Amino acid sequence: MQRAAAIIGSAIFLVVAPGTLAVVVPWYLTHWHFAPPLFPIARLLGAALIVAGLPILLDSFARFALQGLGTPAPVMPPRRLVVTGFYRYVRNPMYVALTASIAGQGLLFGSVTLLVYGAILWAGFFVFVVAYEEPALDGQFRDEYRRYRANVRRWLPRSTPWRG
Repeated sequence: MQRAAAIIGSAIFLVVAPGTLAVVVPWYLTHWHFAPPLFPIARLLGAALIVAGLPILLDSFARFALQGLGTPAPVMPPRRLVVTGFYRYVRNPMYVALTASIAGQGLLFGSVTLLVYGAILWAGFFVFVVAYEEPALDGQFRDEYRRYRANVRRWLPRSTPWRG
C-alpha cells in the first residue's frame, strides 16, 4: 500500500509541479511560437536540452516512489534516501532537468523571456534547496545524507557515478 500511495502521489505531483513549471508557464510565455533563433545552433541545443531533461526527470520521480517510498512533495517525503540512478551524479537531478528543459525551450523558441524565467526559477530552486531541503534531509537521514552530500555535488554532475 505504501508503494502504491507513493507512485500515485509522485504521479500527481509530477503533473502539478513540473507540469506547471515546465509546460504551462513556458506555453503561457511563448505560446510555443518560434521566434528567430538566438544564435546559429540555438534550436538544436534547445531540443537536446529538452530531450535530455525529460528522462532524467521521469527516472528521478520513479526512484522517489519505488525506492524512497515517498514523493518529491514535502507533504509526503521519501522514507529512504534516494542515491541511485541520476542521484549518483548530482544531488538535485529533478531541478537540473527542469531548468534544462526550460532553458531548452527558451533556446528552441528563441525566447529570452523564457530564459530569464528559467534563471529566476533556478534561483528559487537554489534558495529552496539550501534553506529547506538540505536541512530537512540532514535532520531525517543524518550520517547517510552527510556522506552523500560530501561526495556528490548539488548542481554540477560528477563525471563518474558515486558508488556510496
